[in-house]
Amino acid sequence: MSAQVIRIASRYGASNVRVFGSVARGDEDAASDIDLLVDLEPGRSLFDLGGLLMDIEELLGCRVDVVTEAGLRPRLRERVLNEAIPL
Repeated sequence: MSAQVIRIASRYGASNVRVFGSVARGDEDAASDIDLLVDLEPGRSLFDLGGLLMDIEELLGCRVDVVTEAGLRPRLRERVLNEAIPL
């Protein structure tokens, strides 16, 4: 699945795909979403992030949240960056 997620991400100008949150910590449950952190090419927009999110949700069959480092809340930034695991 990782290769497919990376392939989809590249179509939307996203790279350096990392998982964080409950999945990265290994404490997810059936109701957990998958949190992804990506780098986005210059000139890409929220429409690209939205398309990426929808395509990955369709692939994985679960809720997904996709954010960039710039989109991280300052109080969560350090924790997210420390626990993020590259795909």
